[in-house]
Amino acid sequence: MAPKQLLIAGGGIGGLAAALAATRAGWEVRVFERTPQFSEVGAGIQLGPNATRILQSWGLGDALSAVAAFPERLQVRNALSGELLGGMPLGERMRTRYGASYATIHRADIHGLLATAVQQQAEVHLNLDQGLREFADDGCSVTITTEQGLQVEGDALIGADGVWSGTRQQLLGDSPPRVTGHLAYRTMLRQTSLPERLRSVQVTAWLGPRLHVVQYPVRGGEWMNVVAIVQGVPRADAPGWDQEAHVSDLQRAMGATCEPLQSLIAAVPAASVNEHAWRLWPLSDRAPVSGPGQMAGGLVGLLGDAAHPMRPYMAQGAGMAIEDAAALERALAMNAVDVPTRLRRYALERWQRCARVQARSIRNGQIFHSTGLIRLGRDVSMRLLGERLLDVPWLYKSS
Repeated sequence: MAPKQLLIAGGGIGGLAAALAATRAGWEVRVFERTPQFSEVGAGIQLGPNATRILQSWGLGDALSAVAAFPERLQVRNALSGELLGGMPLGERMRTRYGASYATIHRADIHGLLATAVQQQAEVHLNLDQGLREFADDGCSVTITTEQGLQVEGDALIGADGVWSGTRQQLLGDSPPRVTGHLAYRTMLRQTSLPERLRSVQVTAWLGPRLHVVQYPVRGGEWMNVVAIVQGVPRADAPGWDQEAHVSDLQRAMGATCEPLQSLIAAVPAASVNEHAWRLWPLSDRAPVSGPGQMAGGLVGLLGDAAHPMRPYMAQGAGMAIEDAAALERALAMNAVDVPTRLRRYALERWQRCARVQARSIRNGQIFHSTGLIRLGRDVSMRLLGERLLDVPWLYKSS
């Protein structure tokens, strides 16, 4: 019997992870990516052991080790005073406790790692410059039409086409993502171009009123990723979700933050690896998933940001997409049941966990950006409890 055909809209991290997972379940896969070249916007991501454990199980541990950094520690500081509030060991502690590493990696590197793995699979067919325009699900098969007019039939469709997913819009017919009122300024720095006192091989989160900054190494520690998230709305003339930043806006938002943090921000132009030192991403999300019907219906499923876009305050966006792909593999391999039941099984396995991470991410953002007495209580709690607040066993132990 010929293998079943899975169509995937979107060739980002989630789409490629889904493609690899589906081949492991015995399916043939066709990926449709709207851009003419495979690439990922230059930014860093964090991968907890819940995600790296899956990559290891797929035989990608060595490839990950070759391109990622593996910080030994997470520390939290007060953005105004610079005071160390708390910390948690990563490194060997994570490997011992959870069976996998905590990694920090350039988004393009994890995308390239997955793309290489996918391209080695004869069962995967990549179609670039072919974004999904619409689909038709007749209960027996699903047919997609691309923006270029190509029509392809398959046994199932997975929408992994991001926050602004067209697959989701047709499947659920819901409203656009909501604007969070948070702006992410992102940059990549050459560590050797920074003053030695500003270089770092650990994850540092600076928490301040109405803002926070996170820095960590990528590419084996040669580069540093910095993201500053502040409260505000993009300029009226902003061209889209990824744009060149007005640095003066960030400097004003940083206000009276401490000297080490101010020095790091000031060092960005000279140390940046990008043509434009800062990129600005207005952040959007959705309310936590409310049921399995928001992740699958009929022959169509949603994965990653298309299903559960979340705020970055648990650093789990990519991790949840990788977990989704692993769950999809298990569901697609259920050959004794029909395809809608398999996708329903996938959604039932994933929706509550994803909703919990979404809700926790929203709460974390409120804590990170708190003001007044809540901010003071946050700092006291971090000093007293430290690692107990930072470690997340329920997240890292299972996927």
